[in-house]
Amino acid sequence: MKYKFIFGPVSSRRFGSSLGIDLSPEQKSCNFDCLYCELAKAKVVRTIANEPSTSEIINELKDALSEFKDIDVITITANGEPSLYSDLSNLIAQINLLKTTQKSLILSNGSAVLNPKISNTLLELDIVKFSLDSANPKTFRKIDRSIDKIDTDNLIELMSEFRMKFKGELIMEVLVVAGYNDSDDEFIALNKAFKKISPHRIDISTIDRPPAHNASGVSSQKLHHLSTFIDAAPVNIASKMPLKSKFDYSQDELEKLLKLRPQSLYDIENNFTQNAKINLQNLINQGKVIECDLVGMKFYRI
Repeated sequence: MKYKFIFGPVSSRRFGSSLGIDLSPEQKSCNFDCLYCELAKAKVVRTIANEPSTSEIINELKDALSEFKDIDVITITANGEPSLYSDLSNLIAQINLLKTTQKSLILSNGSAVLNPKISNTLLELDIVKFSLDSANPKTFRKIDRSIDKIDTDNLIELMSEFRMKFKGELIMEVLVVAGYNDSDDEFIALNKAFKKISPHRIDISTIDRPPAHNASGVSSQKLHHLSTFIDAAPVNIASKMPLKSKFDYSQDELEKLLKLRPQSLYDIENNFTQNAKINLQNLINQGKVIECDLVGMKFYRI
């Protein structure tokens, strides 16, 4: 195997072509034991065991960037939580020196903001993606099952403070688990939290691979319903399950919809009828709707 810590390139509609860095290649190392995690069950930890050195990672990254020329994003991730990596600040600094046109991204469960040193380190990245599966303390504990008891109000406040200092692009992610955070009230509370955090984009997804625990996902129809309660930022519904029926909007209906919630190109291509697509194009031609880029994804808005 040529690369031990680097995986990719992977093409993603959310980030373009991405080259991943696995900071925990030997075993799962996470401070959360999420119900929906697809990795094998493992004890929650505060550190990454047998972590690779920064020099090893950077040497592999240099070779990988030389081999894969069209990479859009260098993604810091792990079999677990990447912010537990002990030399994260130095690693990010080295990546920033090495990258050219690429953007740097970390995929974190959000607990990084609880540590001021780590939180400040993440400010040096181009894109940060945090998870927030519930703003309800009881639901949060049931789903994410962190090693330390987390005050969700404090977590949301710290995410908001991070956003105010962060010059890059912040994405929030919600993973919906059937019977836990799939109610209207849960998403009303999440929207309140997201209005405080003010991210650039919100990704909503559900379980689409067998999890290590007894948990199940919800339908695409349910995801779309829950997304209607989110108006704090543009929403991307990341679901592999097709809708049973597509949305057919008139021009007036599209104007009302896009005033409330911008729609992604993916949603339009996969969930709109041909008639709705024609009506959207007419609004674009009239200058009433514009295309914008939100963290590498095309959205349409008034």
